[in-house]
Amino acid sequence: MAAAAGLVGAAAGCDEEPTVAPAAPGAPPLIPTDWASVRGQFAVNADLAHLSAFVFATHPASVRAAIDRHRAGLDADPIGYLHENEARLDQAVASAAANYLSVQSDRVAFTDSTTMGLGLLYSGLRLARGDEVLTTEHDFYATHETLRLRAERDGVAVKRVRLYADAATASVDEIVGNLSRAVGPRTRVVAITWVHSSTGVRLPVRAIADALRGRDVLLCVDGVHGFGAVDAGPDDLGCDFLVSGCHKWLLGPRGTGLISGTTEAWARFTPIIPAFDGRSIGAWLGFDSGPTPPGPAATPGGYHSFEHRWALAEAFDFHKAIGRDRVATRTTELATALKDGLAGIAGLTLVTPKSPELSAGVVCCTVPNVAVDEAVSRLRGLKVVASSTPYRPSYLRFGTTIVNSEADVEAALKATRTLA
Repeated sequence: MAAAAGLVGAAAGCDEEPTVAPAAPGAPPLIPTDWASVRGQFAVNADLAHLSAFVFATHPASVRAAIDRHRAGLDADPIGYLHENEARLDQAVASAAANYLSVQSDRVAFTDSTTMGLGLLYSGLRLARGDEVLTTEHDFYATHETLRLRAERDGVAVKRVRLYADAATASVDEIVGNLSRAVGPRTRVVAITWVHSSTGVRLPVRAIADALRGRDVLLCVDGVHGFGAVDAGPDDLGCDFLVSGCHKWLLGPRGTGLISGTTEAWARFTPIIPAFDGRSIGAWLGFDSGPTPPGPAATPGGYHSFEHRWALAEAFDFHKAIGRDRVATRTTELATALKDGLAGIAGLTLVTPKSPELSAGVVCCTVPNVAVDEAVSRLRGLKVVASSTPYRPSYLRFGTTIVNSEADVEAALKATRTLA
């Protein structure tokens, strides 16, 4: 396939001397400019083409090593390790996340998942009875259900809009126009998803933000399928809140996530779960430690799987070493090669837009006369790991990450041709 062949050596063919990062225990040194070296950081089964690594991430070597290191310390002396390291490691994670997002660290709250983040956000936004939240027909269960519960509890109105008639032919004007026209005088929150896991459509969030400018509306984005796959942070997108898990395209520790918000947006939020930030506890004890910044104040307290949360710093550092822009370019190149190949299979229908402007790493398609779950099972038998979209209708779904190679794309295409 010409599109895939053209990618060979795209990263490794640099004239400059490659930078070599220190090796994690049991892994070869990371050469960030060499995609084979990047793939070598993952302990995935090399006999399989993992086109679903984004669903529930495999960890790179540096993250695995950090988890093991923190777990060993906590197992040996739980209280001692926690008390000696918690403040330092929490700050390291906050700084790494802020650097990756290009925001201030006190604007970031940490969660266990996208679902937790969406639940905290949409439950905590200050809304009055009759205020409206506008979401879309394309959003996932977690957004729809959180908003349904909020409406049931507080009388908040929830409205859904369809952004495009056909995913494959969706346009920026169609998406922005349909959303803008649905915003009414009572709309206070617009809840959207950056990249739709149902179809692979990537929303033009910046254009949506520009269209909403001047209205008293918070733009809140479920960013999980763009975060770690697209070279943009919350300020680039122009959104008020960005919610994401870190165990999908970021390939970070499983059971981690975050909420990033602007200072003005956080001012319209009330935390749901008490924070364990020292300033919050100090105020409870009667000390004047100053106000808790909004991100830490929104971070649920309690004891967590600390070894995973603290290893987030290594996940962000791993992506930083490679380059957020290069990760995004690689993801798009592989996805484009996959889409081009799928589009050439007779009888198969590509659901995801071919334009990189309206897509990212998720690639969805339909296979005639084959149920989606059967297709996933048959591909697995051919050593290709795909997934089905948990929506109606359900589509066959692939995702290209930095775990993948051109050979994985070719394997997926070869296997899919047997289904059509």
